[in-house]
Amino acid sequence: MGNLEIRPAVADDIPAIVAMLADDPLGAQRESPDDLTPYLAAFQHLDGDPNQHLAVAVREDRVVGTLQLTVIPGLSRKGATRSIIEGVRVHADERGSGLGTRLVQWAIDESRRQECQLVQLTSDVTRTDAHRFYERLGFEASHVGFKLPI
Repeated sequence: MGNLEIRPAVADDIPAIVAMLADDPLGAQRESPDDLTPYLAAFQHLDGDPNQHLAVAVREDRVVGTLQLTVIPGLSRKGATRSIIEGVRVHADERGSGLGTRLVQWAIDESRRQECQLVQLTSDVTRTDAHRFYERLGFEASHVGFKLPI
């Protein structure tokens, strides 16, 4: 399998990240890997924000996983800082290898390093396999989420 490195994403990683975002039924409907312009613009915003951590897992010079970790200072919970894990994706030929666990553990460790008191994430209601995965890692389905497209 080769060595695995989890590191900050760079602009050259964007095509591989977008391909993974698009590689499932939900992503296929909302992502456009043929036009990287909006993704590269978004990457510039992320890259310039110290509270945003777009990470990639690289094996043998190939991006095989990704996630975004956002650190949010807050007032609730006695001024607690929390983190949000989003966009967890593992390349199709790496699924089941333990890579997803390594990525999420990296995010939890980074959250601790940044003195977060809570790590949270959301997962689409249709992603039942992902829900089981997060529960195995100790996450609890404790809230109901809402979204409003604007």
